[in-house]
This record gives sequence, structure tokens and C-alpha cells, in this order.
Amino acid sequence: MPRTAVSVPRPVLAPRPPLPSPPAPGGAIPTYDSTRRPVPALEELLELWRYRDLVVQLVRRDVVARYKRSLLGVAWTMLNPVGTMVVLTVVFSRVFGTPPAYAVYLLSGLLAWNFFSQTTLSAMRQLVWGATLMHRIYVPRTIFAVTAVGTGLVNLALGVVPLFAVVLATGLRPRMSVLFLPVAMLLLTAFALGVGLLLSTLAAYFVDVAELTELALPVLLYLTPVIYPAEILPEPVRALVVRANPLHCLIELFRAPLYAGVWPDPAMVLLGVLWAGTALAAGWLVFTSRADEFPYRV
Repeated sequence: MPRTAVSVPRPVLAPRPPLPSPPAPGGAIPTYDSTRRPVPALEELLELWRYRDLVVQLVRRDVVARYKRSLLGVAWTMLNPVGTMVVLTVVFSRVFGTPPAYAVYLLSGLLAWNFFSQTTLSAMRQLVWGATLMHRIYVPRTIFAVTAVGTGLVNLALGVVPLFAVVLATGLRPRMSVLFLPVAMLLLTAFALGVGLLLSTLAAYFVDVAELTELALPVLLYLTPVIYPAEILPEPVRALVVRANPLHCLIELFRAPLYAGVWPDPAMVLLGVLWAGTALAAGWLVFTSRADEFPYRV
């Protein structure tokens, strides 16, 4: 029998709901004009605000699902970086000449690094896993990256609890500079969200981006002074790592209030704001400009 070509119809996607419009004068029924839509970046922000309750529910789902049927539950969030810290402290404390309070230096860096690496990977994966949801109902496309960063922020906040315990155990005393921690966490969140949105946009078109990112993250870890102090690097290498690596700046802003007990240098704070703001703006603009294509790509 001759073979006949069968065409597979493209999935019918839920349309983007129109933004609420003011009542028309004279009691006329308002109409939706697609040519008068706001710019994609602003429209996506407004839609994300409308769906803010869904973001909270998705973050709650991810946190609960991660530790479901676990004996220690969310305590694993606090014990995991502490266990890594103990092992690395035993191994590297003598290699680096046993710097003062190396455990605090290491744990604070690991918490900030884990937040960045886990949220960027999760943002890409959640966009791919959310394909079924996008094919059935309308949701803001940025909701997946925002959920990933929100979940990571919860884990980071939980990780700060054992960090304070390690600070006290090593003989350091928290000072007023710890009040800067929320600002440092906010900058880390903005930077991770921006990078996550950029990588999610690439992952929607090229599936290998997620695997390549997993390979690149360990390399980036050793290029960033997380485990080792920047002072042991030769001067040319140190200048490259310190000035050209945004993660070094953002991690130091998170680390300095506890490890050094000082307020971060204003110049470093300004640099951190520039890195975080640039990453967030670039990621948001690029992602939202392509957001309507993602249901056909993933």
C-alpha cells in the first residue's frame, strides 16, 4: 500500500490574556487591541505581579517536595554545606597556612556559590519541565526562573543559621556589619536571576546549554576565590580574578560582614550593584523579547 504523509498539528497554546483596560467612555464594551500592548519587558513584569500567588505556591511546592519523606527534612539544607565545609577545612586549612576563621570564610563562600549555581541550573530545567504547563494554560514565562531563584533564596536563608553557629564556634563575634547581609543577598538574587534568564533563553533554543553549564560551573568555582583566599594568587592572575569576575565581588559582599566583621567598601558595593543590575536588565530584556516563542521551542 502506498504511504501517505500525515501532518501533525502544532499544539494549541493558551493565548496571553489581555491586560485589564479601563472602562470605555459612554458605557461601551472595552475592546482589546493587540497593537497597543506595552513593551514585552513591562508586560511580563505586570503579568508576573498578577500571578504572584502562583509564584509563592510553586516555591512552597519545590521546598516541600525536595525534603518529602526525609527524616531530617529542611535540616538537610543546613547540614549539607556544613558537611562540605568540615571536609574542605580539614583538607585545605593547612594548605593555605590556616588563615584565621577559615571555616567561616569557606562556609560563607560556599553558601553564596551554591545559591548561584543551583538557581541558574534550576531556572533552565524548570523552563523545560514547564513546557506541559505552558501548552495547556497561560502563565508568565518568567515564572519558572523566578520560582527557581525564590526556592534558592529560601535555602540560602536557612543556610545562614548554621553560618552564625560556626561564627560563634570559631570565636568571632557578630558586629553591626551583619545588617548588610540582606543587601548582599538581594544583589546575589538579582545577579542569579539575570544569568538564569539569559541561560534559559539559550536553553530554549539549544538543549545542550544545560549540560555545558554543568561542565562550566566547576571550572568557574575554581576561578573564583571561594575555597582559597585571593591573596595566594600571583598578582596578574589576582587582578584578573578580582576585577573581571562578578562572582568574586558579590561573594565578598556576602562574606565580609561576618568573616571580616566590617562594612563592605563603598566602591565594591557600587561595583556589585552594577554587576547585579546589568545582569538582571540584560536577562529580563532578552528573555521577555523571546518569551512568546518558548512554548514552541521546549
